[in-house]
Formats: sequence, C-alpha cells, structure tokens
Amino acid sequence: MDSSYRYAALSSQPSAAARAPHALNRLIPMRIHIATDHAGLEFSTQLQHHLAGQGHEVIDHGPLDYEPLDDYPAFCIRAAQAVVADQAAGVDALGVVFGGSGNGEQIAANKVRGIRAALVWSIATAELAREHNDANIIAIGARQHTFDEAASFIDRFVATPFSGEERHVRRIAQIAAFEDDGTLEPDPRAGTVRPDVLADDSSSFDPEAG
Repeated sequence: MDSSYRYAALSSQPSAAARAPHALNRLIPMRIHIATDHAGLEFSTQLQHHLAGQGHEVIDHGPLDYEPLDDYPAFCIRAAQAVVADQAAGVDALGVVFGGSGNGEQIAANKVRGIRAALVWSIATAELAREHNDANIIAIGARQHTFDEAASFIDRFVATPFSGEERHVRRIAQIAAFEDDGTLEPDPRAGTVRPDVLADDSSSFDPEAG
C-alpha cells in the first residue's frame, strides 16, 4: 500500500481541532497532556492554570513533588501514549513536554509510535510544526524562555491546524511507514557508481545557493 494512504488511514478525517480557525485564543477546547521533570515543575503549574483558563482539559503526567534527581523519560512517554490513545479514539488532543532544554523530552516522546514531537523555540517553529509536520506534541526548553514566551509558543502550536497539503501528507506518511514496518522510499544511489565530488574540481556546488 502506498505510504500516503497509510498515513491518511491513520489520520482518518480531520478532527475538529484541525478544522478550527487559526487564532491565538483557540475557540474549541481540547485535551492537552503535559509532562515534565524537576526542571519544569514550576513552569508546569503555571501552564496548567494558563491552559485551563482557555477552557482546555489538562492532564498532568509529571511528578507530584520536586525531586532534583528524577528522570523525564517515563513522564514524557506516558504523556505521549495518552495523546496517541486519545487521537485514536477520536478525541481532540495534543501534548506538551518540557524540561531544561526540551531535547531529551522530545526524544523520549518520539519513541512512542504515532508521535511527532517537535522542539519549538519560536512562534515560527510552533506554526511550522503543526502546519507542515502535523506535530502532536510540542517540546519546550523551560530554562531557555520566560514563561510568557513559552506560553505564546504553546498557544500558537495549539491554535494552528495541519495544512493537509499533499507534499506534507506524503512525507509524514513515509515516516509512518518506516515506523510501522521499516519501509523506505527507493534509494536513488543504489546500484550506481558514486562520484568522488571532493576530487572533482568542476563541482557545481554553490555554497550560496538555497
């Protein structure tokens, strides 16, 4: 089966969230799963109040108390599993994971099949994560931003629908296919003699080209 159809089958029809108008204050409440470790515990409390104030149902998968040596993987993986389960059940849901940098939290969440977690550090990356990648979890470095900055990234992420453009559906489908059974698109270099571009003075490489 073509990989784009596999992703389409996984995605089914666009959710109410995906059809929502692009607005900073989302009009359609949804379920948001959040997780952190000690590095984001204070941020987590603020964020839960912020999101609940916008009408979202917030489910916390993080620690109950501050423990400076706790480990983020299980917290983030449980949040990611909950997002996948909700979306499979037709519930409008997204996830937020955060720690000192957001890197480890993103890596942990992405180990869950069906998760597309994006590390976000600006309004633009928040929008692109949803529009181009259909990301269902946003990862934030809580020590890299003020609360207001991070909250603005999360708000934009939640408010932005997936574009549904064919090129993005196709690419996400290829990722899903590899995750499912290891399928990859054909290798254009397979069976060919690879030129030594470093030894070729006539190389047309242009470092200024886009």
